[in-house]
Amino acid sequence: MSMRVLDLFSGIGGFSLGLERAGMRTVAFCEIEPYCRAVLAKHWPDVPCYTDVRELTAAQLAADGIAVDLICGGFPCQDISVAGKGAGLAGARSGLWSHYARLIGELRPKYVIVENVAALLSRGLAEVLGELATLGYDAEWHCIPASHVGAPHRRDRIWIIAYPQCDELWNEPGRRCRPSGASASVAANNGTQESLANTGCAYGNGGSHEQSRANWETCQRDQAADHIERCSQMVGDADSQRQLQPSGTIREEWRRPSNPGWWSSEPDVGRVAHGVPARVDRLKSLGNAVVPQIPELVGRAIMSANTSFEKQP
Repeated sequence: MSMRVLDLFSGIGGFSLGLERAGMRTVAFCEIEPYCRAVLAKHWPDVPCYTDVRELTAAQLAADGIAVDLICGGFPCQDISVAGKGAGLAGARSGLWSHYARLIGELRPKYVIVENVAALLSRGLAEVLGELATLGYDAEWHCIPASHVGAPHRRDRIWIIAYPQCDELWNEPGRRCRPSGASASVAANNGTQESLANTGCAYGNGGSHEQSRANWETCQRDQAADHIERCSQMVGDADSQRQLQPSGTIREEWRRPSNPGWWSSEPDVGRVAHGVPARVDRLKSLGNAVVPQIPELVGRAIMSANTSFEKQP
């Protein structure tokens, strides 16, 4: 049976498109924008789409007969992005992460995939990992730019994959727990893994609860800072694979149909042409969408890791 996906902050379905290519099946969307909801209804007419993540609950999904194995979604980045005012997770839009975390706690999925702008590294990563750890989830993360999967532009994003520390959270009592700090091997860059949430930092080892929590958060922030350089190096490595002849440019080289790795930098939507239906909505939804090739890459790694773990005695 394929893994069942709840797609939050769905946009136009980039997450689901990639994960379904990896063998998963989307069982529900949650998207508030009317234009994006219309796009989802066109391509997934039989999949229910809930309107507001703030109102969605595990009880409602259960009442509708929807069971979930994996939750995915890129929660709003406006308060995290360097182009915003820097409110971070306290902002009205990026603060919707709290409802994402709430649903993780209510549904207890086997896997969680979180996506956001790379600025989350310094504007909320420790808090996100801390909430996951509090819910009993380990996590791995890495910055994966669109150029890593063949795009002629960077579009750097952070991808977090979380999974329960113990299989008892999978509602399968009696099964053994993963070894402490065990990796699901789902990071998508040359096997590199960053296991951070509740594994690399001790929490609760002596002292008051408040002091232990403060020490843990400090450790998380230090680890995040240490890995920013690694993410930057990865972006540079991906871009270096596209070195051009002195007379060329990245865009020119990768738009040549003769190039076997060629793909359009964006769909054929005119930026200045008059008469394009819903032009503003289309550009906004494209700008907010994820590159489907990356969730496909992550999804295949999750499917492989899950299969390998299920086969263990």
